[in-house]
Amino acid sequence: MVEFLTRCNWPSDDKLMMKYHDEEWGIPLHDDDKLFEFIILDGFQAGLSWKTILHKRENFRLAFDHFDAKIICNYSEEKVRDLMENSGIIRNKLKIKAAISNAIAFLETQKEFGSFDNYIWQFTNYKTINNELNSLKETPVTSKESDAMSKDLKKRGFKFVGSTICYAFMQAAGMVNDHAMDCFRYKQL
Repeated sequence: MVEFLTRCNWPSDDKLMMKYHDEEWGIPLHDDDKLFEFIILDGFQAGLSWKTILHKRENFRLAFDHFDAKIICNYSEEKVRDLMENSGIIRNKLKIKAAISNAIAFLETQKEFGSFDNYIWQFTNYKTINNELNSLKETPVTSKESDAMSKDLKKRGFKFVGSTICYAFMQAAGMVNDHAMDCFRYKQL
């Protein structure tokens, strides 16, 4: 017997989006390497759909040395040119350059706070904010926490970290639980 699960409607019938929704999105994340990956990918998402980014994520991982900030912070102009020629990723020079400056800022922040996790979770007082949403229409795109995060990240030299991008990051990293209340993941998280 096949069990039918009620989930948020944004993954639609896309298998990769459903897998991401069911296994990653909204799970509290405390791994610095994954947090850095999410910051980079959410920056590349600016102006695009998450579906586009998710379907290119494996290409991004290969192109960006598995999101190793220590490698990315030393990317040369030649590497930037190579990335601009890589059709498997989003070829936006500003976003590529932002990934490099974000790697530098990430490492500095990590050093200052002992971990990026210690730094980033302060914006939600080190716990998940559980929103009680009935539908996708009710989902906020920013919050006072994402506003504060964006402002502080920019002050530290991060790029492509506006409040909307920060809110998407918070959703992905489980800092906010924006699963619809009737979604099977809502109660699990």
